[in-house]
Amino acid sequence: MPVLVSVWGAAPGVGKSTLCAGLARSLAGAGLRVDHFREEEILSRPQFAAVAEEFGATGAVGLETLVAATERFVASVLARGDDVVIADALVPFVPTLLAMGHGDEAVDAFMADLTGVLAPVRPVVVFLDGDAGAALSRAGEREGPEWLDWYVGKLAAYEVSPPVSDLASAVTYLRRERAVTLDVVRRHGWGPVVVDRADEPTPGEVLGVAGQGLGPWLPRPLRLS
Repeated sequence: MPVLVSVWGAAPGVGKSTLCAGLARSLAGAGLRVDHFREEEILSRPQFAAVAEEFGATGAVGLETLVAATERFVASVLARGDDVVIADALVPFVPTLLAMGHGDEAVDAFMADLTGVLAPVRPVVVFLDGDAGAALSRAGEREGPEWLDWYVGKLAAYEVSPPVSDLASAVTYLRRERAVTLDVVRRHGWGPVVVDRADEPTPGEVLGVAGQGLGPWLPRPLRLS
């Protein structure tokens, strides 16, 4: 049975993409068939075409659309015969649900449906924990001086709670996003594998901690490289 490893983090800049690349490389080196699903690919993968179209037209996505797209995604994983999918910020769509104004009960009900759909690919979340403010600062340094303004503006335009108006309130909101994500994945059996203070160790050390935590989920031991 394949495994879907969904990597999330406390904030942009905490190291999700770096960890995903390291996991994909190491698992492929162990002889597994690996699909590396990058964060931006949700707009281009055919299984999620309806999501991209609906979001482009309305700025929101219906829960039924997300579930149907996930069903197509699972079918494609099984058809290809992948052993592991490494997904950068894909399921369980918690930031999307919060951005659309859904409350805790709606998020939990959706998560129950999603868990059933994803059962054939055994989802597990790897969560990179850390200081959201420091992570955002690093992301701003990496992406350029206008990136932080763009990111805060994006959150401010959504129906998130607490509302976002500046960098400090964005950090406060990200703490809620973290809490909701970890709560629902724990209660629905998606792990999680949490890497504490992920912004402090080297990428290799983060990979080692994540790989050790994923051990019981993987079809064979992870060779770190």
